[in-house]
Amino acid sequence: MSGIEIEGLRPLDGELKVQGSKNAALPMMAAAVLHRGTTVLKNVPRIRDVFCMIDILTAMGCECSLEGHRLAIDAKTVSRVAVPREYVSSMRSSIVLLGAFLGRAGEAVTCYPGGCSIGSRPIDLHLRGLERLGVRIREREDGRIAASAARLTGARVHFPYPSVGATENVILAAVRACGTTVIAGAAREPEIVSLCRMLNGMGARISGIGEDTIVVEGVGELHDSEYTAPGDRIVTGTYLSCVMAAGGRAYLRGTEPEPLRGVLRVLRRMGAGIETAPAGIRIRMKGRPRPVRIRTAPYPGFPTDLQSPMLSLLAVSDGCGQVCETVFEGRFATADQLRRLGARIDIDGNRAKVEGVYPLRGARVEAPDLRGGAALAVAGLAAEGRTEIGGCGHILRGYEDICGDLKALGARIRQLPEDGGGADGDGGDAGGQLSAGGRLRRVRGSDGRRMSG
Repeated sequence: MSGIEIEGLRPLDGELKVQGSKNAALPMMAAAVLHRGTTVLKNVPRIRDVFCMIDILTAMGCECSLEGHRLAIDAKTVSRVAVPREYVSSMRSSIVLLGAFLGRAGEAVTCYPGGCSIGSRPIDLHLRGLERLGVRIREREDGRIAASAARLTGARVHFPYPSVGATENVILAAVRACGTTVIAGAAREPEIVSLCRMLNGMGARISGIGEDTIVVEGVGELHDSEYTAPGDRIVTGTYLSCVMAAGGRAYLRGTEPEPLRGVLRVLRRMGAGIETAPAGIRIRMKGRPRPVRIRTAPYPGFPTDLQSPMLSLLAVSDGCGQVCETVFEGRFATADQLRRLGARIDIDGNRAKVEGVYPLRGARVEAPDLRGGAALAVAGLAAEGRTEIGGCGHILRGYEDICGDLKALGARIRQLPEDGGGADGDGGDAGGQLSAGGRLRRVRGSDGRRMSG
C-alpha cells in the first residue's frame, strides 16, 4: 500500500472490533524470552511492528508461529544475545529486549533504537535502572551497547520520570534477579499492568501492579503460559476521534473503557455522547466538536499518542482550542500536514493553538509518523473532496487495517496500491503486512497455513 484515499463529509454508522494492543503485545513478546519454553499470546495485532519483533526473535533463535491472532513463541533454543542492528533501527520498542535477554542470559547487545521521529527519546533511564541491578553497560567502538551482569541482584530503582520503556526493561531483568527489586516512580500505563499480569501468569512474583511503586521478587524459573492482550486503547481513541470528526455513531467492541477514562472525559466535553460497557464503547456525535484545552502527560493523564488525532479534532472544532505537549517535543510535526488541508494551527514551543475551520479541504498530505498518519485520516473524514495520505508505512506499524475498519463504519476510504493503479477497496491485508525491511510478509493465515508473499 502506497497511500490512502478518503472522500470526506460522510457520517459514520456501524460497529467494529478493536484490534489487540500494540504497546502491550510487544513487551509481552520480549518477556517470552525469559522462559525456556513456550509462551502463547492471543489477540496479537497483525501489524508491522509485531512482524518486526517476530523477525528479531526468530533471528535470536526462537521459534515463532503466528496463526490468525494467536502467537506461539518457543524460546528453548535461543542462540544469540546480539539484536540485529537493522531491526533495532526500525522499531524503538525493541529496546525492551535488553532487559529480557539480561534476565535470560545475563548479557545483551543492542544499539540505540529507531522508530518514529517524534523528538529526542534517550534511553539513559533504561541504562541507569539496569545498572542498579548490577548490569555493566559499555558502548562499543561500533556504536552498539553491550550489557552484562555476572549476577543480576535485586535493588531499589528510582525513576525521576515515569518512563514506560525503562520501567518495562527493569521489570523484565528483575524477574530473574536474585532478591527483591523495588521500582519507585514506575510508569502506570495499562500496558505495564498487562505485562506484569502476564509475567505473574508465567510464575513471576510482582506486586504493586498499576501503582507507582512496583515490587519484583526474583524467581529461578518460569513456566509455559497463555495470555490475551487487551484491546488497543490508542486505536480505540483514534476511531472515536474519527466518529467525532465525521459525525454519526459507532460501537467499538473488544476494548475496555477504564484505561481511556480521561480521554472519554475530554471527548464528552467536546460534545460526544458516550456510553460504556465492560468491553465496548458506544459513541454518537452531532455537529462540530467543541474546543478544549488539553495537556499530555504520563498515565493517567491524556496520552501523547492521541495528541495528533486531537489536533485534527480541534482543527474542525467550533472555536479555538489548545494542546500542550509535555512528553515528546516532536509531536507537532502533524501540524504542517494539517495546514495543507486548511487547518489553522500556530505552534509556540510545546503549545499548539488551533482555530477550528469546517470543512477542511482535501489535499495530498504525508504521514510524518505512526500517530500523525492516523490523525490525517481523522482530518480527511472532515474534509471536502478527496484527501490522499502518503507515507502509509508509518500507519502500518500500529494499525492492522485502518481502511477496512473505517469502511465498516461507512467511510469512503480505499488503499492505493504500490503501482498507483485501481484498488479493490476492501481495505484488508489478506493476512499480510510489511516487515521491517518494507517487503510484504505473510506469517500464517487464520487457517494456520503458511502464506507466501
